[in-house]
Amino acid sequence: MKKLALPILALLAAGGTAFAQHTSWPKSLTLTTASPGGTFAVYGQGVAAVVSDVVKVPTSTMQTQGPNQNVVLIQQRRAEIGMTTMGPAYEAWEGTLVINKGVKHTDIRALFPMYETPFHVVAIQKAGADVQSMKDLAGKTVGFGPAAGTPGVYMTRWFKDLGINVTARFGQGNDMASQLADGRLDAFAFGAGLPIPAFSELDTTHKVNFFGYTDDEIKAIMAKAPYVAPFTIKAGTYKQQTVDNKTLSMWNFGIAHKTLPDDLAYAITKAVLENNQRMVQTHAAAVDTLAKNASTNRFLPFHPGAARYYKEIGVAIDPGAQPQP
Repeated sequence: MKKLALPILALLAAGGTAFAQHTSWPKSLTLTTASPGGTFAVYGQGVAAVVSDVVKVPTSTMQTQGPNQNVVLIQQRRAEIGMTTMGPAYEAWEGTLVINKGVKHTDIRALFPMYETPFHVVAIQKAGADVQSMKDLAGKTVGFGPAAGTPGVYMTRWFKDLGINVTARFGQGNDMASQLADGRLDAFAFGAGLPIPAFSELDTTHKVNFFGYTDDEIKAIMAKAPYVAPFTIKAGTYKQQTVDNKTLSMWNFGIAHKTLPDDLAYAITKAVLENNQRMVQTHAAAVDTLAKNASTNRFLPFHPGAARYYKEIGVAIDPGAQPQP
């Protein structure tokens, strides 16, 4: 009996220590995503499932208008974790976010890299009236997804910067696709991880054209938007896409409020990044959900818990994204 006493006490002590580390954790987590039809909604289900199963904290998703609204919800602590694109994150940090201007969202922290969001357009083929370029959309009616979503904010802005006047329509991604199929829209301009579910659906049901930006359009947009980068959507991404589409992209990151417990932020980051194959099974865009891509964040401070994980595995964080109090 005496020989068993120490192992039993050690086990109890270990269990007590583990429990003590988790007393500050919430009993459940909410993850902000976006509207159906885009990648966030699907990808977010994968994140929620991994965190629930691996971290052992039940995690549910909240459909939102997308990245812009998500940074506001995290800043206001109306959700524990969220997903955002770095354009909205940059403007939120600077206090110029279109839906909450004048407020600096400096309590948001980066957790893990997700994937790049390329922006492109799909249009139904029409005899004698094919839409095959951004300039072809002049005077047309174009759907952009939710008004506060990344395409709704940035692609509409870029059309104005390029001097291309369009009539903008907003709504959930699936609704935009339906309106395009019904002829109520001339095109659907969107940005999400590839392949975009709503675009893939149209690709299987209609004859469509896919296109991005010209070299000159990309150069003009990049001159005003330092958080975007050139991107090529490879031919074959969709069945009817026969040529490469040149366009622009932004990275997406998982985020949290700075008050999320450090050990929980560490556990979430580790769980998502070390279960990549499972994430890819949820959505192909997760192929880029890799720790090495943490370096693509050059301005948003990482949560100390996430930073600890990157340090452990030898991934360097950009000097501009070092943890802050």
